[in-house]
Amino acid sequence: MKCHQNTTLNAGSFGGLFSVISPDKRDIDQAPNSVVFPQHECGVFGIFGHPNAAVLTYYGLFALQHRGQESAGIVSSNGPGTTFLVHKDMGLVSQVFGQSELEKLKGTRAIGHTRYSTTGTSTIKNAQPFVVDCVRGQMAIAHNGNLINADLLRDELERKGSIFQTTADSEIILHLLARPSENGSNVLAALRRIEGAFSLLIMSERELIAVRDPFGWRPLALGKLDGAYVVASETCAFDLIHAEFIREIEPGEVLIIDENGLRSERPFPDERPAFCMFEYVYFARPDSIIGGVNVGKVRTEMGRELARRFPVDADIVVPVPDSGNYAALGFAEELKIPFAHAFVRNHYIGRTFLQPSQLIRDFDVRVKLNLIKEMVAGKRVVVVDDSIVRGTTSRARVVNLREAGAKEVHMRVSCPPHRFACHYGIDFPDPEKLIANQMSIEEICKYLGVDSLGYLDVEGMVRATGKPLNSFCLACFTGDYPLPVDPALDKFIMEKREQRAKALAAEEVHPTLFADLK
Repeated sequence: MKCHQNTTLNAGSFGGLFSVISPDKRDIDQAPNSVVFPQHECGVFGIFGHPNAAVLTYYGLFALQHRGQESAGIVSSNGPGTTFLVHKDMGLVSQVFGQSELEKLKGTRAIGHTRYSTTGTSTIKNAQPFVVDCVRGQMAIAHNGNLINADLLRDELERKGSIFQTTADSEIILHLLARPSENGSNVLAALRRIEGAFSLLIMSERELIAVRDPFGWRPLALGKLDGAYVVASETCAFDLIHAEFIREIEPGEVLIIDENGLRSERPFPDERPAFCMFEYVYFARPDSIIGGVNVGKVRTEMGRELARRFPVDADIVVPVPDSGNYAALGFAEELKIPFAHAFVRNHYIGRTFLQPSQLIRDFDVRVKLNLIKEMVAGKRVVVVDDSIVRGTTSRARVVNLREAGAKEVHMRVSCPPHRFACHYGIDFPDPEKLIANQMSIEEICKYLGVDSLGYLDVEGMVRATGKPLNSFCLACFTGDYPLPVDPALDKFIMEKREQRAKALAAEEVHPTLFADLK
């Protein structure tokens, strides 16, 4: 068995949040696909100045559904003096919103969110956008990313009397923003308190504010439609509603949209760019433009780089759909090997799909991808995937190919091995559950049961984007974290806080809340 090895702004009045002041400078045998694969993050969409704001937000979220399938929500407003209208629920965008729900969301501005949880459990209380009515007026927030100092900030806020309704780190941002100005504090000062990855949409009674963290981990783009400004996680949302793409929100930028147009502030210190490479590899839709480059084109070039690094004599190249399609196409074109969709994907797996894995062997694999046996029987097959996380699903696919009569099975992966956890918004499992952190390349090759295995290296992956190496966060591959992180940090850190509080309460013999009262 041959295995290849890869080596300051104020809320001066309650009329708006902002008045400008210059600031200071995959290994569980029965695990479902949702566990085995790295999970999507979140999608945010907002529009200011359009009479059909909520409906357009619905379509925008529909285009961003790939970024999160747990819950969806929209908040709309008609401006100052009107009540924010909100509807959110668990499920896909099409399940959460119907004609009647959208008709109730009147307004000329709206923000929406489609969620996959990177901090906090998947429950209705954690569904976004979050809405509050505070001293600054009504505010709503939608967040894509992950805060690395969430636990410290929540401790501080709770000591000062804040009461939290959710276990999502996004609520911390809302509490910071809602605090009244005191001792020179202001909204941008509040934003400077948070650390980590955040692309935010904040809607006040007069403004729509787009915020992107100084490292630029998560994408955020600005567009325009019929005189209204539109902000979205990806440009594919603009395409669906025929909005014009203007530019990306820059790292460290706070963009304020109101009746007077646009203005931009930069409250954060300059940091090196750290855009998440996995957006190009897996997360973003291939029809989106990020960093001036089409995502599908980058993935195709990653496949070419992979073919040049690890060529193989084979009869067909088979992608693992959908995210492996473009890399497989580039691999096949570079080596002039026929490209074939031998795996057929079932696109209609719902959230509540029952999983009788004890009755059907490899159910979780086969329900998503089924193999056309006639395409691979007697052939030397190259399977191209975007990543291998735990390895369980990849191994099952190889078994399927062998059972179908494949003469040889070679595995090629269009990114380097994942050896480290992500703390910036991608739900990679703990490092001890990452197969590349537990096995050598040769051992992975044997575990998967393939004739050869080749991972794209970091240099080739970055080269495919046409951008410098220092433009990206590569922490999940290299362990080089742009911001220091607490090794104990995980997505359920807020739940653990609640468990500690319950344990302390259980130890109390008598209630002490009113102990000082006589």
